[in-house]
This record gives sequence, C-alpha cells and structure tokens, in this order.
Amino acid sequence: MSVLDVLRYFERVTRPVDPLTKEMMSNRWSELPDKVRTRSQAIGRHGVGCEGTHGVFPRCNFACSPCYHSASANRVRTDGEHTISEVAKQMSFLERVRGPRAHAQLIGGEVSLLEPEDHARAIQVMRSHGREPMSMTHGDFSYEYLLRFAVDEEGKRRFKRVSFAAHFDTTMVGRKGMRVPEREIDLYEHRREFAKMFQRLKKEHGVRYFLAHNMTVTPSNVGQIKDVLKDCQSSGYNMFSFQPAAFIGNEKRWKEDYREFSGDEVWRQIENAIGTHLTYSMVQVGDVRCNRTAWGYFVGDRWYSVFDEDDPDDELARDAFYSYLGGVHFNAPPLLLALRLTRVILTNPTIVRVGLAWLVRRVKKAGGLSSIVGKKIVPMTFVMHSFMDASQVMPAWELLERGVWSEDPEILATQERLKACSYAMAHPEMNRVVPACVQHSVFDPQENVVLESLLPLPKRVVKTGVLHTDEAEARGA
Repeated sequence: MSVLDVLRYFERVTRPVDPLTKEMMSNRWSELPDKVRTRSQAIGRHGVGCEGTHGVFPRCNFACSPCYHSASANRVRTDGEHTISEVAKQMSFLERVRGPRAHAQLIGGEVSLLEPEDHARAIQVMRSHGREPMSMTHGDFSYEYLLRFAVDEEGKRRFKRVSFAAHFDTTMVGRKGMRVPEREIDLYEHRREFAKMFQRLKKEHGVRYFLAHNMTVTPSNVGQIKDVLKDCQSSGYNMFSFQPAAFIGNEKRWKEDYREFSGDEVWRQIENAIGTHLTYSMVQVGDVRCNRTAWGYFVGDRWYSVFDEDDPDDELARDAFYSYLGGVHFNAPPLLLALRLTRVILTNPTIVRVGLAWLVRRVKKAGGLSSIVGKKIVPMTFVMHSFMDASQVMPAWELLERGVWSEDPEILATQERLKACSYAMAHPEMNRVVPACVQHSVFDPQENVVLESLLPLPKRVVKTGVLHTDEAEARGA
C-alpha cells in the first residue's frame, strides 16, 4: 500500500459522517410527513431511527396481559441456528437499505430462552453489520447466564460493553419468586437485583453496560409510576421507558380498557415522580403521538434537561448539534471518534463557542460549580412509546399499500404516524422495511403460523399417553 493509499484510507475513515449515512438520512427525511419535519426532528437529521428483529425467537415463558405477540408465538420453539441465520439476513438488509449505523433491538419473545452462546453470537452478528444492539428481556435470568453470554469458556470477555432493556411490571406473570405481582413496589428487589448482575459483571470482568427499564402502563398501574421511579432511580438504569398498553397482539391477553387514560396522563405521572417538568419538544423522534423523549441527567437527586424549551440559546445549540454533528457515530472507538470530532471542529470552529456556552448554561442551571462538586451526575432518559391498536393499524396500512390517504380522521392519523415511525423491522424476502406496529398487527400472525411448522415445539408424553406440546401451549398460552 502506497503512502497515497494510506492517506486516502485515513481521510475516509476519519470522515465525521459516512457519505452513505448522509444519503440514508436524507432519504428518510424526505419520507417523513410534513407535520413532523420540524427543527426538533431527529430522524433524518441525526439518524434513521431504531430497528428491531422479528420472527427470530417468538416464544416467551411469561404470560403477560397484554402481550403484543400473536397467540401462536408460544407454539414456536427457540432455535439458536434459526435465530442467528435470520438475524444475519435482517441486519444485512438493514445495512444495505438504511445505512451502515443504527441502533437495533434483539427482540422477539424472550431473548434469554436462547442459549447464552447463541445469544452472544446474535449480538456479534448485529455488530458486524454496524448495528448497536440492545437485548430485550423480562430480566428473569441468572448471573451465570449473563456470565456465559458475556465471557467465553477461556474467561475472555466477548464484549467491552453490553446493552439490555429489562421489562418489569405488574402485567407480567411467571417471574421466579413473584409469579403474579400485585403492586409495582413488590418488584423492587427484582429490579435492583437485575441491575446488580451487571454491576458485578463490570467489577469482575470489566464489561461496561447500558440498562433500560421498560414498563407497560395500564389503568391498574398508571398511578404506581411514582413508586417505580422512586425505588429504582439510582439502581443503575439510564433509561426508563413507559408503554401505554394497546389492543394489539394476543386478544386473549386483553384484560382492561386500555384507553381509560391518555398519554398526557402517563407523562404527568412521570413528571410528578421526578418532581419537575420533562421537556420533550426540543428533540423529537418521529411523531409526538408515538414517542416522547426527555434527554437529561440527574445531579444528585434533581433532574435537568439537556435542552430547555424556553431558552432560545438552547434551540440554537440543538440546531448546531444537528448541523455539525448530525449522523456522527458516537459509539465509535475513542481514538477514531476523537479524530472525527477534530475534523468537525477544524471545519466548523463555531461549534466550540456554542458548545462551551451550552455547558456554562447547564452548570448555572444546576446552581453553579459549587452545587455540582461532590454530587453524582447520572445521564437519564425518560421515554414514552405509544403503540397503536391493531383495529386502526390494519386498515391504515392497507390503504397506504394502495397509495390512498384515508378521509377518516382516526385512520388518517394512524397513517401519518406509520409514515413517521421511528422503529422499523426488515423483511428482506419482500425487499422492504415495515413499522413495528404493522409487524405486530399484520405480519406477526401469519409469520408465526409458518414458524410453528418450521420450528414446532417438542412433544412430551404424560401419564395418560396423550401427546402435548411442551410448556406454553400445554398451559393454553
């Protein structure tokens, strides 16, 4: 390799944003409905949105109400080779049609039903396609499982950093030691013990981690959000995500009128628990009817927003971030990231002034340096994801497939939300990407019927001599 080749390579890998990433963001921006193409919109300006797997391990060993997966999901066995093969196909397709970098969830049923080595292989496949993976789980597994996942047989860590989202709430049935929780506070120790496993992993093997906490919100537990945040705010999680329940997935699991309360009520409950207003208008991801996200941090026990919505200077700082740093891969290796950021500063020195001014405002907001010194600063994001009912998604999607916009206000709103969806799933066999609500409402049922034939549960013989499929189906799940 000549010196010129080396210089060309160096120039290419230190570019702040990959040219293909820029192209994909531009494409995604052009696809968004006009009403969400605002100054605060992150999709198309900082990334293309999040991604998730489907049909790779649909089975779960819990019986939650509600459950967004179809009734046939629990009649499909978890198979490591199938999972890895399908993950590879989906991630390869996403890399091709959505660019070289994105956040992606390893999701389906329950990820810990995979053998830990297969789980690790799936994560490695996702990373090989430029994805930043997060494993979605109910959190009911042992430290031994986590250790086998993160560390190989020779004691060498497989990952420098792992990312997990654990779901804990009273809608869930099947957790060891708390099979049918009655109150959110009853799950306090389970939430803490899950986080402690990762703290131990980091201490013993140097594996860093990011933990998110998920909670399904129903009329029965909406008033208990404060208990969840009060108990777990300092447990080791850096994100709390709340999903108001929707009529989607397995109809047998619909137990309440999930529309008794609004998203506004859920957000008020989160704000009451934190003790301050949570800004979500400064950085928007997709449609606000689907997602509200408040980025911030705790200084001691008080939460502060990254950007204040009533501060014009913060608006300018946000705009500068999108303009100069939009699309930058911040999880790149530290040295490579430093070189890329140096190029940003050299070509756009204004960002230094804007950034320093923003930092000064943040310090003043927290009461000055004297108020910060000695206090722990913890990044913390609050999210609300509002899924849509299948009865609205199915007709809305059918019309979109025909290129028709509905005249019905509710269906039209659903179509707008689908077009602005920030959470996509790949169908390489159809050469397309679909929104998650469409996946669960339209594609999951037929997909799981096929998987039931491809990956049937093993049979077991009971004393009567009758053959039953194992586990979930035998329980009538």
